[in-house]
Amino acid sequence: MTTHDTSATALNALGVLDGIVRHTTVHGIPTLFAPRPGEITAGLVFRVGHADETLPTSGITHLVEHLALYRLGLSDLHYNGATASTYTLFHVTGDEDAVVTYLNSVCEALRDLPMDRLETEKDLLRTEAGSRGKGALSQMPLWRYGAQGYGLSSYEEHGTRTLTPDQVRHWAETRFTRDNAVLFLTADRVPDGLDLTLPAGRRFPAPAASSALPDTPAYLRGEDGHLVFTSVLRRSTAAAVFAEVLGRALFQDLRQKGGYSYSAEADYSPRDTDFATLTAYADALPQKQDAAVGGFVDVFARLRAGRIEQAELDSARGKLLKRYDVPDLGAALLPSYALSLLTGHRILTPEQHRAELEAVGVADLREVAREAWDGGLLQVPTRGADWAGLTAAPQFSPSGVSGTLHPSLEDDDVTLIIGEAGVTLSTPGGLVTVRYDACAAMTTRPDGARCLTGLDGFQVTVEPTLFGDVTAERIAVLDKAVPAAAVVPLPARPAQEIPQPRERTAPAPRTPADGSQQAEGRGSAGRVSGHFVFVTALATLWPVLLVTLLVNGIQEPSIRLPVIAGCVLEFWLLHAARNLYRTGQPTTPQ
Repeated sequence: MTTHDTSATALNALGVLDGIVRHTTVHGIPTLFAPRPGEITAGLVFRVGHADETLPTSGITHLVEHLALYRLGLSDLHYNGATASTYTLFHVTGDEDAVVTYLNSVCEALRDLPMDRLETEKDLLRTEAGSRGKGALSQMPLWRYGAQGYGLSSYEEHGTRTLTPDQVRHWAETRFTRDNAVLFLTADRVPDGLDLTLPAGRRFPAPAASSALPDTPAYLRGEDGHLVFTSVLRRSTAAAVFAEVLGRALFQDLRQKGGYSYSAEADYSPRDTDFATLTAYADALPQKQDAAVGGFVDVFARLRAGRIEQAELDSARGKLLKRYDVPDLGAALLPSYALSLLTGHRILTPEQHRAELEAVGVADLREVAREAWDGGLLQVPTRGADWAGLTAAPQFSPSGVSGTLHPSLEDDDVTLIIGEAGVTLSTPGGLVTVRYDACAAMTTRPDGARCLTGLDGFQVTVEPTLFGDVTAERIAVLDKAVPAAAVVPLPARPAQEIPQPRERTAPAPRTPADGSQQAEGRGSAGRVSGHFVFVTALATLWPVLLVTLLVNGIQEPSIRLPVIAGCVLEFWLLHAARNLYRTGQPTTPQ
């Protein structure tokens, strides 16, 4: 049965759209509709996505989406589902009967998920993930947000291995509810026969953003051939226009003028209620990468200085205005209106948006350019971008933990520390630490391997075969300390996949290998530091003073106590020099 409750408070914000889009409620779900000739397109959108999950449960929303669509099987319908950072969409195109069948089937499945398919769908999601591969932008969320919230899109969906039927069922019952949904249809009326009955719930706000960047603008080293820039901007009409101006400027300078890049573009994408993500990308051949980076920085410097031609602004504004030069405008705007209603973002009529576009001036774009640069993260394929005023993104933790030392069996300059508060990997470049109370996830293997990922995105892998004295008792310390909700058991590995020590080689700088971890390096701790030289000098000179004292006062009985104290001090100096060489600190890291 279809109900029409025009008094629903969730639709109050749509009053401004009267005459463009009609609205009602269907079984408690706010519903927007506007006519368009031909087949009907419908979308049922829920305010839940990847960013609402945790690393151990990542993939749970995607899993619910797959299970909800299973019963449709090999239908002739043109339908699909999509899981994004902040929403999940079920959409279909067909005649009225087909659309009703699809929407009813989705809601029926959400009320009673086919749990007999759970393990099969987990396998399918892992297969899907394996076929997607990693793109040039895959690491950017991790470096900006860490291993939580909006950063989870950089990670493997761990939940596809460990989620239980109860967890999946609870997620569907609490997140896929009528109060957390919006429906839109390209029709002049709501079709009869809809049964969209879903449990009551509440509208979940978009998750708050975390940050793994202490300073911006920042840069990181990425893959050769790719230059990527992202920033977070307040959602505004001026910011959308700026993205168009930036994209055109990059294309003109990097491709048409410089010939450094084939692809050079920019994009503006809403992230949540109040903020959007600005993304800029350019490719380059290895021999032109430095020039491409320089050209990119120059483009931004020009825009930040307000050196923007009126023609550039007019062209960008004209492109955005063209979205309104389409037939059946109300139907074309339905998806964006539905998402705005779902996230609580302001809703503008076409006339209001046109007025805001016309009001954007060069001064507005200059301010957006400065905001974008100040909060920017630049991934460069070259050595760095310090020369452009950017700070290197953190590659190492600010401190370590105290505990037992486990030397690497491959590199004398690497030590694993397992402590009561967390784990630290001491490298020639610095310390990488994951504290148990800030552990996003710990994967476990039956052979004893443990991989701990911190909420900040840093990762320490404990392989008993690669470090000395990592006994079952030391692994038990990890298992006891990490919260159970953060543990992700993985299956046993074939014997040939368990790593064995390689021949010792000279240490090399470590950089991010993929989107699943940050580089193991950042801090000031190094093999040869000023502190190390000073302490080593004292340890070298002190025995000379001891010998002189002993020779000159050997007949004096009172000399024995100072000599003993001097020997103790010499022992401490040697111990401190060793730790400074290996961990960057005079004692075991605290």
